[in-house]
Amino acid sequence: MNAPMPIAEPGGTVTISLLGSGSALQRFSHAVARVLLRAPLEALARLAIRFPSLRTRGFRVANFVEVAAYPLRPRRGTRRRIVAFPHFRAEWLWHKDLPDPENATEGAVLYFHGGAFILGGLHSHRRMTARLARTAATRLLAVDYRQLPLAHITESVTDAMTAYRYLLDRGYTADKIVFAGDSAGGGLAFNAALAARDLGLPVPGGIAAISPWADLDCSAKKVHPNEAHDAMLSGLILSVPGELGMALDGELDPSWSSVNHDFTGMPPVFIQVGSLEVLLVDVEQLARRCAEATVRCTAQIWDHAVHDFQIAADILPDARAAVADMAYFISQITNPTNSKAGTS
Repeated sequence: MNAPMPIAEPGGTVTISLLGSGSALQRFSHAVARVLLRAPLEALARLAIRFPSLRTRGFRVANFVEVAAYPLRPRRGTRRRIVAFPHFRAEWLWHKDLPDPENATEGAVLYFHGGAFILGGLHSHRRMTARLARTAATRLLAVDYRQLPLAHITESVTDAMTAYRYLLDRGYTADKIVFAGDSAGGGLAFNAALAARDLGLPVPGGIAAISPWADLDCSAKKVHPNEAHDAMLSGLILSVPGELGMALDGELDPSWSSVNHDFTGMPPVFIQVGSLEVLLVDVEQLARRCAEATVRCTAQIWDHAVHDFQIAADILPDARAAVADMAYFISQITNPTNSKAGTS
């Protein structure tokens, strides 16, 4: 794990740290991603804005990107089991040395994949989530929640609550469950925790998020300095599924974005984001909400890290270190007596 280097403290419960090696490999990966990803995504976003009739078709095409990720396999020793729900499915992932998920004596991670609410799923994230589960020495339930264009974010939250109740009904205690996710899924993890609180359910023991997209309104992102430096995303790109895709009757309800809520009663929070990511805006807002509600929050800002760089843990040392840090946070909630957690 990395020793935290506090660089700011919005409130007594919030610690923000700058981490990362700043290595040539890390910087090179950022430069390559900017060339290969940012320009094409911006071009597609401009087309979707200019030609609204193409937007829904584009969302449907994005949904099928998940099929291309089918060949990706988790590390050896990973056990898998599909769980079918009425409107979606989920997948248990755990290492062969751990008890079967039906044994609820220890905790679990409820994971929500990223993909801007239009792509991604069990296949695209399986290798990373399996690594996270193994490193944290815990069981992980990955949720393949409904997305655009067939479902709204409110239905994604409903799916998250269904999966959470599934864990509670099987004997998992809330204080040993961590809501986790990346990008859109990271924002969904916060939405789900808020929904649990407001529904009178016990809140989970913690929230762990990678570059959470927690504000669907992209106005602040478009004027942030990182808008010019992010290797993959921009406020313009995110505005297509966010402001345009989610709007109902042309309106974007602020309540759909977790940054607009009071965080009173929320559990401890752990966040990671790249130093040049446009989603640093959302992380700053989340940290502010935590500070206002005296919720413990640890935010790590990784030098020159590409959006969702943890997915590249097989090749990036900083990504492996980041996964290990997140796994340690998770393990302190799901299984605090396990001394092996936190080594990727």
